[in-house]
Amino acid sequence: MEGSAGPHRGEQGAPPAAGASDWLLWQLVDSALPTGGFAHSGGLEAARQFGAVTGGAELAAFLETSLRQTARAALPYVNVAFREPDRLAEWDAHCDTWLSNHVAHRASRLQGRAFWTAVGRAFLPGIGSAPEPGHLAPVFGWIAHRLGLSAAQTVRVFLFLHLRGLVSASVRLGIVGPLEAQSIQGRLAPLAESLARDGAPFGLDDLAQTAPLLEIWQAAHDRLYSRLFQS
Repeated sequence: MEGSAGPHRGEQGAPPAAGASDWLLWQLVDSALPTGGFAHSGGLEAARQFGAVTGGAELAAFLETSLRQTARAALPYVNVAFREPDRLAEWDAHCDTWLSNHVAHRASRLQGRAFWTAVGRAFLPGIGSAPEPGHLAPVFGWIAHRLGLSAAQTVRVFLFLHLRGLVSASVRLGIVGPLEAQSIQGRLAPLAESLARDGAPFGLDDLAQTAPLLEIWQAAHDRLYSRLFQS
């Protein structure tokens, strides 16, 4: 009946919880959420200035290497903080020791605290100030648990945000144009999905450094004569 207070046509079959989860995921991956991730290039700016990444082919190789490295060096912290959020301080302290590269260490703390603040103010009021040192991977896992994401959603969103940030950096650095960057990102989607699936059970015993050259480039970031990014 017109004017009734009941649900509109099409609403009755939609599970509210699932719909809310989808909307939340879209907001988390939306570049409009001010988490500070776009201020960092993950070593790409240094690789660009050193002449190691000059075009699409080199960029694709860099992104693949960085994704694999992130899956082994960051996903374990995301996972343990998601599974045992009450031990966040322990996981955060462990991550603080693990990150020996001073540029990556600084970037992880800055991004972790920015992510905590942005998501806290937008979705989780009352969680208080960000922990110290507040590294991104364990903070992300803890926040994902509090938001009610599934374990599978958590690892996929984390890897997507990492890849998206590097793709955005590549465009701003002039390595490729925006359409080519999106094409490369799309081609890497199956790899990212595979890494998310394989990395879902990872714990701290699975931590590994798989890309030492990326670490060297990133560690040299502060020595660049001119810099667009913080890391």
